[in-house]
Amino acid sequence: MRAPVKKLYSLKSNHFIHAKRANRTIKRMDIVSLLRRFPCTPRGMARMVYSRSRLVWLRVVNRYGRSPITEPAGPVVSLTSHGTRIKSVHLAIESIGRGQIRPSRLILWLDDASMIENLPIGIRRLQKRGLEVLLSKNYGPHTKYYPYVERLQKCEVPLVTADDDVLYPKYWLKSLLDAYQRFPEVVNCHRARVIAMTHDGIARYDTWPQADSTDQSLSLFALGIGGALYPPRLLERLKHEGTAFLNCCPKADDVWLHAQALRTGFKIRQVAPRAFRPMIIPGTQNNALNHGNLAGGENDRQIETTYGTADIERLRERQ
Repeated sequence: MRAPVKKLYSLKSNHFIHAKRANRTIKRMDIVSLLRRFPCTPRGMARMVYSRSRLVWLRVVNRYGRSPITEPAGPVVSLTSHGTRIKSVHLAIESIGRGQIRPSRLILWLDDASMIENLPIGIRRLQKRGLEVLLSKNYGPHTKYYPYVERLQKCEVPLVTADDDVLYPKYWLKSLLDAYQRFPEVVNCHRARVIAMTHDGIARYDTWPQADSTDQSLSLFALGIGGALYPPRLLERLKHEGTAFLNCCPKADDVWLHAQALRTGFKIRQVAPRAFRPMIIPGTQNNALNHGNLAGGENDRQIETTYGTADIERLRERQ
């Protein structure tokens, strides 16, 4: 009778050993996944700490601040928001309003009347300090600029586009305005790519390298996430073209804005050799448009339908 008992004990021991090994493996996996959530470099750790502390500070400023977020001398800043981002867009706006230079107008475009009637408290506080919240048709990402140019009677002030999921540094708007004053016939931006070409035409979007200089070129492509300043003469072109973007690039405002700059002769310039690194507001990337545009190849399809033969030949001349 002892043999079976011994065998049973052996089986239990093996099971116990395997269970312990499995538990240790799970714990190691938990530690690894936890470590992956934190930056692996001192600079990354410092950036994380800074971004968290800035979020706290902007919430405090929004709650208790009374100073205006606009001033007469600045350019116009325009952005849009949608979905759950409406709960955090006040932080992006607050960061713009706390800059070294404030915009002359700061406009948030929304395409939902019921949303405007039930704005979050953070946005309502900003309205008292100069924010304009205006209703627009839904033009997708083009809503950040097109309703503004559509309603312009005369284009006299440059327009800066911003995103609703970024915390902008204090120098952000001042750098763009300083660059515009030096180069008024250029689209100045904080982030740009260099359009790569093949013998067939424009190369895949994911092969375009990041710009690493302040050189001006028609072949540079401004990225909206960093913010870009569009001169009045280009705004007139955008107004003249109307909603033609709906037929070729309804989900790629950067593509349309570059195509119109190219056709109007406006070069693109990154304001610093090193591209601006956006500080993303946590929790805003679940339905980010760039997921489909980049990973899904949507940018390439919209580029193909937007740029014509004349555009491609002009790009080739500037390579």
